[in-house]
Amino acid sequence: MHKKSRHSDKLTAQSKSFEKSTQKSKPKNPHFYGIHAVKMLLNRRPQDALTLFVQLRDDGGVSDEHAQLVELAKSAGVSVQMTHKDRLAQLCDSHQHQGVVVAARPLAMLDESVLEQLCQKDDVLFLVLDQITDAHNLGACLRSACAMGVDAVIIPKHQSASLTPTVAKVSVGAAEVINVVSVTNLARTLTMLKKQGVFVFGTALDETAKPLHDCDFGGKVAIVMGSEGDGMRRLTIESCDTLVYIPMVDIPDRPQSLNVSVATGMTLYEVARQRLMRGSS
Repeated sequence: MHKKSRHSDKLTAQSKSFEKSTQKSKPKNPHFYGIHAVKMLLNRRPQDALTLFVQLRDDGGVSDEHAQLVELAKSAGVSVQMTHKDRLAQLCDSHQHQGVVVAARPLAMLDESVLEQLCQKDDVLFLVLDQITDAHNLGACLRSACAMGVDAVIIPKHQSASLTPTVAKVSVGAAEVINVVSVTNLARTLTMLKKQGVFVFGTALDETAKPLHDCDFGGKVAIVMGSEGDGMRRLTIESCDTLVYIPMVDIPDRPQSLNVSVATGMTLYEVARQRLMRGSS
């Protein structure tokens, strides 16, 4: 019994020592990864990039695509290190790095004070994300928002995913391009937008909701998307001017709802489609 106890204590000590060394080696700055995310970061805010890590091929060289990123980094004065894929996966905690990782300062969100200025645009379009906590969903929403001409994405400071490297990777660089505004009180922000002439549409499976294609998305518009599990919070719903839903085919046992990033893309496409049709007529 005594020997077993001493052996157990030794293993515990070794485990604590490993955890301590792991914590010490944890990087202070986030590591962004993926070719598109890294390229956009180097293009948009090279002053925040610290070190670019690039995967070496088996022959000791780098791919043409990676070589372009190396030149981009060097032209901005960013340090470049060649390494192997396992080291890259360790740095960014993902095997989806596509051979490039950059240590950089965090991507900052904009303050809500910019919203009033954006509201001066006659056809301003906001995407409001209420309680989207999954980084992959947030990244996909930012990608669709950027592609569909959204002027700013608004998210609450609490109960929301932040602009992590995973968000940047999933958004394929859109997180570096589109305005992301963090607000303290979402309901209060929506009230302010309405005072600036913005019409607020909230997406919900509600008997009072209108079909998406029956809505007029001209002028100043905000589209509110809620989380998959809980939807929009009560105060958010009460701040909407109109509730809308995406019509689906009526077949037995179909899913009752869509993934929030898919629903966001479909909703924003309808907004963009209507606006493109008005522009061409």
